[in-house]
Amino acid sequence: MEPLKPMDPASKKLSLLEEFKNFAFKGNVIDLAVAVILGVAFGKIIDSLVKQIIMPLVGLLLPSEQGYLGWKIAVGAKEIPYGIFLGEVVNFVIIALVLYLLIVKLVGLVMRAKESAPPAPTKEEVLLAEIRDLLKAQKG
Repeated sequence: MEPLKPMDPASKKLSLLEEFKNFAFKGNVIDLAVAVILGVAFGKIIDSLVKQIIMPLVGLLLPSEQGYLGWKIAVGAKEIPYGIFLGEVVNFVIIALVLYLLIVKLVGLVMRAKESAPPAPTKEEVLLAEIRDLLKAQKG
């Protein structure tokens, strides 16, 4: 049996730093960070679309003093402002619809296109086909 080697704290620190560097700078982590940042920006655009365009148009159809922000239900002395909640629901539905269209439909089309196209033959397959053709030519 091999005796245990004493651990050098400096080498352990360096290996931990190397491991972290390898993890943090992998392509997948950076891609994920970019996707999160773009997702936040996209969420702000959709939020603005709902709050500044869609819900004011809804407010024109059902007028009140403050548009949909003023929609409230009075229960005794308390008020329940459901208009803001309604705006958030519309916001969610639009984001879900766009994500569905992008992920399910667009990615699905791309995946189907890849599946329908036959893969290009490998070098080995090309060489084997040439050998087969040469053997056929020698027989005939």
